[in-house]
Amino acid sequence: MTNHVANIVRGSIVWYELMTTDADGAGAFYNAVVGWTLSGHDPHSPIDYRHFLRSNGSNAGGVLQLTADMQAEGAHSAWVPYFAVEDVDAATAAILADGGRALGPRMDIAEGSFAMVTDPSGTPFYLMRPIPPQDAPDAVSEAFSRDKVQHVRWNDLLTPDLPGALAFYARHFGFDLAQVMPMGPAGNYHFINHHGLMLGGIMQRQNEADLPLWRAYFGVPSALAARAAIEAHGGTVLAEPHEVPGGDWVVVARDPQGALFGVVGPRGE
Repeated sequence: MTNHVANIVRGSIVWYELMTTDADGAGAFYNAVVGWTLSGHDPHSPIDYRHFLRSNGSNAGGVLQLTADMQAEGAHSAWVPYFAVEDVDAATAAILADGGRALGPRMDIAEGSFAMVTDPSGTPFYLMRPIPPQDAPDAVSEAFSRDKVQHVRWNDLLTPDLPGALAFYARHFGFDLAQVMPMGPAGNYHFINHHGLMLGGIMQRQNEADLPLWRAYFGVPSALAARAAIEAHGGTVLAEPHEVPGGDWVVVARDPQGALFGVVGPRGE
């Protein structure tokens, strides 16, 4: 993990992590769909943790190879965001008091402190207090961008408890969720405005079989080309290319290991 934040803004998304049952397979898949390259594994590390690298060499996110023990404890392939907080212990305690759960102890590394938790409906995410590198004290995370390819451009959450989720994320991360787009029988889609930056949206889950998860949308130069690559490389298209407000096109899918994600960009050819 090498993206950092110097001036912490609570609720900013500072990192993304793919937990996967097959890091090498995921690397090949996302290379074909998004254009990332998977870094090598450090043989001296106690865990298999790698990085997706963009075409310019910058880090797009982390890749955690799930061990058999992790899977036995319920871990599964998924994309998980890291939300910035000023104090990991205090933020964790507040979330536990509000009905969330801790999925592991706080960990401290050179890039900061972090802990994995869930919201009251079981949606997993990380809390992180980032530390900027000594040679770049004003560095900021490039994990999220509203308009760049090979970056996460959007995030949404389909929750089993919409009123509860709206209150929870507003309370703990300062999200402004007042802007709403009616979605017909599916209900309202509540946009996430965070200090003037639109991060994504939250809406009621329609299929009770779907696990509560944050879904990241990766910027691509062509939604149609990404859709073709998803199917050609073992993924499953869940929502066909469709236009969204602003003129971009979106595809929702699962990767070959089962992680939910989306792509967003021009329609393309």
